[in-house]
Amino acid sequence: MSMTEVRDAVRPMGVAKVTPQTLLQSKQARTPITALTAYDYPTARLVDEAGIDLLLVGDSLGMAVLGYDNTLSVTMEDMLHHARAVRRGTRRAMLVVDMPFGSYQVSVEETLRNALRFVKEAGSEAVKLEGGASQASRVRALTEAEIPVVGHIGLTPQSLYRMGGYRVQGRSEAAAAQLRDDALALEDAGAIALVLEGIPRELAEQITGLLTIPTIGIGAGPECDGQILVFHDLFSLSFTKQAKFVRSFGDVRELMEQGLQSFRDAVTGRSFPNDAESYHMPSGVSLAVESTVTETKEVAVSCA
Repeated sequence: MSMTEVRDAVRPMGVAKVTPQTLLQSKQARTPITALTAYDYPTARLVDEAGIDLLLVGDSLGMAVLGYDNTLSVTMEDMLHHARAVRRGTRRAMLVVDMPFGSYQVSVEETLRNALRFVKEAGSEAVKLEGGASQASRVRALTEAEIPVVGHIGLTPQSLYRMGGYRVQGRSEAAAAQLRDDALALEDAGAIALVLEGIPRELAEQITGLLTIPTIGIGAGPECDGQILVFHDLFSLSFTKQAKFVRSFGDVRELMEQGLQSFRDAVTGRSFPNDAESYHMPSGVSLAVESTVTETKEVAVSCA
């Protein structure tokens, strides 16, 4: 079964699919766009069924799921593996997959080859890549190949070493001007949307007003056309210090810790499993087994 057939099979009749056109209409109508990351099937099901518009298989899985210190170690195979799982749980939301570090920096041709894998092998409906005007040629090539592209400027985690850490970007006049130019260059190259991360609220509002395509903010203030967060941050499931822009919408970590402690106590206290949680043999079979065991022991003793 092809990925298109999988999508059609899991999407019920009457459920409106989110598309690039849907996102554009939301911007024009000033309807906020909702977006979250997901890295596996159950999370994708939950996010999609909650009515979230855009579902990103982010390379943030490196830190959120795989335990890396940053996103740079994430591979194409990592992203494909998780994207396939997320695809199986996504019906309504638009599925976007991050292109990991090293998958698009070498050449336009390699960028296209890797992006095609996300579409063909994982059912991605768009790819996201980091960088401004310097990535315009790649965005244009992908667009011409019928692959929608979401851009990402500002604090770009794959540029960690160049930036000297996770620092707010665009605070000087020159830096702000560069980000405005980057945004316009990506839109001109064909990007369908633009993630603005870690930039001043005022600059994000200005860029949002300049563009005809929607902006999706993360640490960029409330004036963006939409907002995205990492799923694990949303529910206090991260093990690192939270950024200023993160808000917890539920302490799932505490709930899970309590559940794990209760499980441990139930097992060590021999209250789990109880008789109602156990299977039983029919009475006749049970007696036959006991008889066989007794006979076997008697034979073993006589042989000794």
